Amino acid sequence: MYDGAWRSEGRVGAEVGDGARDGELARNDGVAEVAFGGDGRLVHLYQSTPCRVAFPRAEPGDVPLGVFITTSGGLAGGDRLRFRAAVADGGRAMVTTQAAEKIYRSLGADTRIDIAVVAGAGAWMEWLPQETIVFDRARLRRRTDIHLGPGARALAGEMLVLGRSAHGESVASGLVHDAIRVHRGGRLVWADAVHLDGDIAAIVGSSAGFGGSTALATVVYAADDAASLLEGARGLLPGEGIHAGATVVNGLLVVRLLGEPFAVRRGFVQWWTGFRAAAGGLPARLPRLWSM
Repeated sequence: MYDGAWRSEGRVGAEVGDGARDGELARNDGVAEVAFGGDGRLVHLYQSTPCRVAFPRAEPGDVPLGVFITTSGGLAGGDRLRFRAAVADGGRAMVTTQAAEKIYRSLGADTRIDIAVVAGAGAWMEWLPQETIVFDRARLRRRTDIHLGPGARALAGEMLVLGRSAHGESVASGLVHDAIRVHRGGRLVWADAVHLDGDIAAIVGSSAGFGGSTALATVVYAADDAASLLEGARGLLPGEGIHAGATVVNGLLVVRLLGEPFAVRRGFVQWWTGFRAAAGGLPARLPRLWSM
């Protein structure tokens, strides 16, 4: 399961100034890879600047926990990060991030983030990154690929925040292409992407777009029992102040939350904690760093 897929391709581990030519800006090119065995022990770890991986002690009764950390304080145009999180056959694990990721204004190049989430046969995997905050004129291309073995269950989510509204900042233009793909048994079974390009302010303000909302959360539960959990998932959706919905597509449970950043984060946490308890028999809580 780990051979080949866990070999990083291309240039990795670039330090500040590495490979920069005259007149060019230094770029981050970081990698973080972590894999847990069926018994919950760490079986694979790789990290290169600006990415690091931490392993806080899991709360009693909970699954092993890995935390991806980006030490650069944010990403700019031309930066690239690659994350890999896996659990072996029969194992259980959660991988999250230390804090919200910031995508700063670009001078023209895209910021690229590639994520692979792998769950072996009969495994349970949670991919739970904190929100990504996109600044005005940023250019983000992110792709998340989820790979499932037979009988595997993966609960994966992403939150996008357009601008720092608490600071009076908004996103007028730029690019956001945020794609999620699910593969079962090596076959693509679902693909989805949020694509915002050019006049983002108009899309956000349109009733056919975001309706004025500046935060969007997407959750995918990929498992054989997804359809049977739909009604329960709908019962966990937050109400006041958020547009929320849940459906089943090709055997996958898909949840969307749309609203203002703080309301979406609260709703996301509320839904996730309730659902992991119902679907996985796990404690209805998130790691402590989510409340810091």
